Amino acid sequence: MLNRILRRVFLRGAGVAMALPALDCMTPTVTSSAAETTEARRMVAINFELSFHPPNLIPATGGRDYELTPYLEPLANLRDDFTFISGTSHPEVDGGHAAHKSWLTGAPHPGAANFKNSISIDQLAAKQIGLQTRFAYMALGGGGLSVSANGVQVPAHGYASKHFEAMFLEGRPDKKKRQIERLREGRSVLDTVLDSAQRMQSRVSQQDRQKLDEYFTAVREAEQQLHKSEQWQHKPKPKVDVTPPQDIRDGNDIINRARQLYDVMYLSILTDSTRLITYSVGDSNAVATLPGVSMNYHDLSHHGQDPEKLKQLGIIEAEHVKLFGDFIRRLKETTEGDSNLLDRSMVLMGSHMHSGGHDNRNLPIILAGGGFRHGQHLAFNQNDNDPLANLYVSMLQRLGMNVNKFSSSTGTLRGLET
Repeated sequence: MLNRILRRVFLRGAGVAMALPALDCMTPTVTSSAAETTEARRMVAINFELSFHPPNLIPATGGRDYELTPYLEPLANLRDDFTFISGTSHPEVDGGHAAHKSWLTGAPHPGAANFKNSISIDQLAAKQIGLQTRFAYMALGGGGLSVSANGVQVPAHGYASKHFEAMFLEGRPDKKKRQIERLREGRSVLDTVLDSAQRMQSRVSQQDRQKLDEYFTAVREAEQQLHKSEQWQHKPKPKVDVTPPQDIRDGNDIINRARQLYDVMYLSILTDSTRLITYSVGDSNAVATLPGVSMNYHDLSHHGQDPEKLKQLGIIEAEHVKLFGDFIRRLKETTEGDSNLLDRSMVLMGSHMHSGGHDNRNLPIILAGGGFRHGQHLAFNQNDNDPLANLYVSMLQRLGMNVNKFSSSTGTLRGLET
């Protein structure tokens, strides 16, 4: 048993430090006592940071005979391909805009100073199915949706050209060689780290050994990812008859920039480059280059029922919903095996806020595709919301994962059938 271990301990290999988990023996104590699949399943999650004007999006009645709202009218021919869900939220997730961080995690009180996030559903799924594709996941847009098991935000990229290059453009031979060497060095480092950590096992408590076992699992998962990444370096990238996108640098051209990212998402699904995608739609400071719009997007979301602001906000939001509709329509029209891409791809769209008024309850949610029986509005109690995490359990199970609990879930989402 160690008499003393410094609070910060690192296992070192080949000059690279990898932090150990926080073990009990690292905490000062008063006493010396030691207390690949045949049918691909995919998931896309699209979050709108400013939400929507509810009357224009959320149907007034539930069931299968609900009346389409103005924003949903352009999706009329897709009615049987999506389910509108209202009356759900994450218990104890508050803080207005701050709740964006918890939309895919359900971690409570994201606005608190001591907030600690938890793993998002895409990253949880990536642990099981991420190795089946060249990219375990893709994070697009403003970021903040994808969160690692350690509660760290996964970086996202907002320019379509970066994603296109990574998916379809072959690097120079010398660059690929260096990448392979780095991957092999990384695996060597992990081997050294694992060996060093294993030698510690006999010197720590039973509880700390359990924590070390969890650490070993994480290291082995990292090794598997590095090994798989090296294998992908030897495989040619898919070829697509598409001109590489030219990034739109005008920050106000938010609709065309979003259209480019939808194109990237479609191509990534078409080529099975990844099966897990998150896309955060922000652009809150933009004055959208759309006819009839002259005011800041974020300011418009705080319309105060001003008719002119509502009119301009409606122009922007309607265009965003149309883009979403075009995306799922494109997936539906693309055959895959005896089905189509939409039937094998769950597309989640919604927000962490009910509206621009910062209310984090009664969230607007749409789920399209994935082989579910759609064509309905699941309207849950607005005063006693069902957990949004119930939907996430349904989605994770649809991916083939043996998951019965996620965050605040109490089961699967009632009324959602396959």
